[in-house]
Amino acid sequence: MPRESQAARRERARRVLEALDAAMPGAHIELDYKTPFELLVAVILAAQCTDKRVNLVTPALFARFPDAKAMAPAPTRALEQLIRSCGFFRAKTRALKGMSEALLVGYGGEVPPSRAALAALPGVGNKTAGVVSVHVGGEPAFPVDTHVKRLARRLGFSRNLLPDRIEEDLQALFLKEDWAKGHQLLVWHGRRTCFARKPACDRCVVAALCPKVGVPKAKPPAAARRWTAGRRPRLG
Repeated sequence: MPRESQAARRERARRVLEALDAAMPGAHIELDYKTPFELLVAVILAAQCTDKRVNLVTPALFARFPDAKAMAPAPTRALEQLIRSCGFFRAKTRALKGMSEALLVGYGGEVPPSRAALAALPGVGNKTAGVVSVHVGGEPAFPVDTHVKRLARRLGFSRNLLPDRIEEDLQALFLKEDWAKGHQLLVWHGRRTCFARKPACDRCVVAALCPKVGVPKAKPPAAARRWTAGRRPRLG
């Protein structure tokens, strides 16, 4: 297979985006939130956890601790109990309290839109900062979560392993105004079709545009395998 030029890869990326957008025009973040603070908390909780589970937890959490002023002094044990089902609840409790305290000290309890400012908060990494910044009208970004990372490799958009380097590769392929949309579409496609263990390539709308890097070839049906195994080589 000939090496793909950067120009050809950009054109393929554009076609992938168009196809995904046509198939999933309603793609959006699936975490429930009403304020920037609630969004930031929800994204922190979503690490190594499903959005569905987070959405089950946050109503009670926000009813008791709705903002940084309430969450910063929250009793650790009470906070842990509320978010326990999200996994890694002790580390996430430390992150939520540290983040809330930093917001009170540095920003009067408000969530800054700047990605750099968000990433500097305790418990907030670059990916989380990117997701929040995009949705609160901060800076353009193409955050790389586990789904985006997987699809970027399979689609041949990046060979890098580090999320920040993958994001740079994706930003070089897509128009800046499409970064947020591209992120969300890849997340949705990863959750609905391009699964980690067994991608549904047979119903993928971008299958013809995907080199399927690292995707194992589908095995033939069991009956076909038995028939092939039962054949005897012809001699002479």
